[in-house]
Amino acid sequence: MSVTRARVVVRGRVQGVFFRAETSSRARALGLHGWVRNRPDGAVEAAFEGERERVDSMLRWCEHGPAGARVESVDVEWEPPADAPLFEVR
Repeated sequence: MSVTRARVVVRGRVQGVFFRAETSSRARALGLHGWVRNRPDGAVEAAFEGERERVDSMLRWCEHGPAGARVESVDVEWEPPADAPLFEVR
């Protein structure tokens, strides 16, 4: 199994619409490790670590987010795996 890690910054109307909760729920269901947090600038930032196919699935979901979100942009940076703990909301 090849493990990969992506760090993502999602901008738009993404705070106050359960983006972190939904991200956490979906990431855990996919067996991913990492974290998600709100940023002071109004964006949501996350790191997803696991099998490439599962990480890609989360990245596709981040393009629209939960109901109520209005995603304007998604910036992705690929990083070396960091042996992250189970997925957490920060």
